[in-house]
Amino acid sequence: MRTAVASWFRPVVFECDDVLVAVGQENAFPWIERDLGIEFDRHGLPVVDRVTMQSTRPGVYFGGDAAFGPKNIIWAVAHGHDAAISIHAYCNGKDQRERPGPTFQLISQKMGIHEWTYDNAIVSDRRHRVPLKDKVIALKDIRTEVELGFDAKVAWHEAQRCLNCDVQTVFSAKLCIECDACVDICPMDCITFTPNGDEAQVVANLRAPHLHGDQALYVADGLRTSRVMVKDEDVCLHCGLCAERCPTGAWDMKKSILEMTHAGHRPRARIAAIESSDAALAEAGE
Repeated sequence: MRTAVASWFRPVVFECDDVLVAVGQENAFPWIERDLGIEFDRHGLPVVDRVTMQSTRPGVYFGGDAAFGPKNIIWAVAHGHDAAISIHAYCNGKDQRERPGPTFQLISQKMGIHEWTYDNAIVSDRRHRVPLKDKVIALKDIRTEVELGFDAKVAWHEAQRCLNCDVQTVFSAKLCIECDACVDICPMDCITFTPNGDEAQVVANLRAPHLHGDQALYVADGLRTSRVMVKDEDVCLHCGLCAERCPTGAWDMKKSILEMTHAGHRPRARIAAIESSDAALAEAGE
């Protein structure tokens, strides 16, 4: 059997024996025999280990909607990566539950004393409306695509509304002189210098209400006055105004790079190299 897939309006043909139509409507597995060792729950979904993505039959894996019901494509891709790691371990006779963690790096974005490699202007831009087809055309045929999408100019402006969530605020207590300049300039009042204490006391002293108790607070001690700096990441815009205002460079804006683990030998070699480099830098810093 041959099937064609449109790729940028150019058909690509793949040779295959069977085609499963996945249109995102509902799960149905009548084609899987029930005596293969694959268990199904009361919803008709296969019983899947949430860590390894393996079914009750060794060597058979599920992900995405087929594993846990309706989810988005981001979850499906993540499940595919997790299953690939498990399959790699399974084929090499290793424990599938021993999973290498992701790599994480912080890289300073400072170019000068108060200059950064990214735009951190705070502008209250409203979301741009997606252009739609005329209602007469849209209602005439239910199969008509209603949303026309953005053109290049509007798409660029819409993308500029995104916050710099990949740039993290990093605080160095030994450089802080507790001038409270960062507290004064913060547009969200998410920075507080307060005497240390138990969690309830610290939360009660915050400048901005801590509405989500399950959200961890960024707490740094080691200040000259024995106070602590508390920052609520839940409301921080990552605008960098605290770093711009700081006269001593106690605040720095660092780009965070999170690389999830992939299956295979090369990623593991790269992880080992990064860990070795980090260890060398830490030893040099000491």
